[in-house]
Amino acid sequence: MEMEKQLGSTWEGYVDWRGKPSLRAKHGGMLAASFVLVVEIFENLAYLANASNLVLYLTEYMHFTPSESANAVTNFMGTAFLLALLGGFLSDAFFTTYQIYLISAVIQFLGLVILTVQAQSGSLKPPKCDQNMPCHQVHGAQAAMLFIGLYLVALGVGGIKGSLPTHGAEQFDGNTPQGRKQRSTFFNYFVFSLACGALIAVTFVVWVEDNKGWQWGFGISTLTILLSIPIFLGGSRFYKNKIPLGSPLTTISKVLIASLLNTCMARSSSNAIASMSTSPTPNEDEITARSTPKNNTPSTSENRELQDTTISSESPSQSLKFLNRSVLNKPAFDVLKCSVQQLEEVKIVLKILPIFACTIILNACLAQLSTFSVQQAATMDTKLGTLKVPPASLPVFPVVFIMIIAPLYDHVIIPFARRATKSETGVTHLQRIGVGLVLSILAMAVAALVEIKRKRVATETGRAESEGPLPISFLWIGFQYLFLGSADLFSLAGLLEFFFTEAPFSMRSLATSLSWASLAMGYYLSTVIVSVVNGVTGVSKHKAWLSGGNLNDYHLERFYWLMCLLSGLNFLHYLFWARKYKYRSTAAN
Repeated sequence: MEMEKQLGSTWEGYVDWRGKPSLRAKHGGMLAASFVLVVEIFENLAYLANASNLVLYLTEYMHFTPSESANAVTNFMGTAFLLALLGGFLSDAFFTTYQIYLISAVIQFLGLVILTVQAQSGSLKPPKCDQNMPCHQVHGAQAAMLFIGLYLVALGVGGIKGSLPTHGAEQFDGNTPQGRKQRSTFFNYFVFSLACGALIAVTFVVWVEDNKGWQWGFGISTLTILLSIPIFLGGSRFYKNKIPLGSPLTTISKVLIASLLNTCMARSSSNAIASMSTSPTPNEDEITARSTPKNNTPSTSENRELQDTTISSESPSQSLKFLNRSVLNKPAFDVLKCSVQQLEEVKIVLKILPIFACTIILNACLAQLSTFSVQQAATMDTKLGTLKVPPASLPVFPVVFIMIIAPLYDHVIIPFARRATKSETGVTHLQRIGVGLVLSILAMAVAALVEIKRKRVATETGRAESEGPLPISFLWIGFQYLFLGSADLFSLAGLLEFFFTEAPFSMRSLATSLSWASLAMGYYLSTVIVSVVNGVTGVSKHKAWLSGGNLNDYHLERFYWLMCLLSGLNFLHYLFWARKYKYRSTAAN
């Protein structure tokens, strides 16, 4: 009896920062997660302070051409978000999210130190251009220093993005309605924290870089990420940290390979049915024994959250039946023995991948915020009274919209939806992602209409060939920023919560990292679409839609209509998969 009481007082499968069992009365909850939210403000500030203005630094100080600068920044940002998959994998397999954050923050700090030192020292940069000295692009040791610094930052950012959201979400009890509601609130305010950091980055820090020097900009980022470490450590005594359960990629690979080989090398009918309770590998068995009893039923209320994915040891499910051969047939090799639970976990991962794929087009639309939308605004009247707003600061619009909408969504829309639907979530994860996709369609349509109006003004005033600002306020661009910012809030928060909630317990960090991978692939896809559009429309002596030195000569409105069409088709594709998807838990429904 005393033992049962002791087990009930701990978070099974979790430890504190010292490696001791986490206590329910002491660890987890909103207080622990609040440290994560504050840290995210600092982390995103440190990252975006430089990424948002990096094109200018590479062009003016490292003497890259505009196209080379744009490609370098795209590669840097895309790599940072893709490396979130590495951070998520390591958090699930070998380290706790607590450890991965600290390691990644130190790596990012080292990268920023290198960039700060280079920006400060004239001998570590190419000489300035003047009439007597032609421009020389950075090369040799100077280029090596630049890219080592940048990609150390990218590696650090990837590790943080892959571990920090999951670390915060794991502080809540997924078995209780209160815990699940708090977790949903956490994801909303995680995006709010992203926006807070971005707001400071694209205003104050960008101004410092442009007016005081890049060494100060990099220095602020360096100090910011350094300060985030003691803040994060300040919550150590409140955190509960999930025990790593081994490589999820090993499980996925084993099930897929076993299914393929067992199909190709089918044994005699006497061997057709293998034991349904085939044990995992010894290392996994030891870990499983610590968190679950022998019948694979979680031993405490925290791990009852796993009951939605803890698979009966009697037979596999009938979905994705082709994978069932990995356990129904005798394995070709002993190392490929799979348990039914491993099989069902892999099925869950495969089922969420189509949802992930459907968000890439949305993120390709979001990429327009930092490309053509900024160029449009640069041709317009950017004055607000006596204040002239630099086009590079236009990302402040979606950031402010997110900061307004996030609390409104959590405290007004969701409570109303819960009362109206009489459900726990009010709005399901897939509905929320779907709203984001619809808003991205509207954003592209609005962007096309605004561009038509902008070009009409240019034509009617006879300034189509002029480089001066047009007599039309840049606030018209704010409409597409409103829709895209709202789409970002709905989709990113929805994706983070969907992947975390639906993923197997042992693969949460890796699955949640897919949200960032989608963002990276959206940036890459945007570049591909622009290249394809120019290649297709520039044939037969026709001028490509998106080429030339004057934006007024572009057919940007046609490009936006194309993105609108692609987004619409993508939404239909999403509806197909969303309607077929079955949530693991009734709470998610």
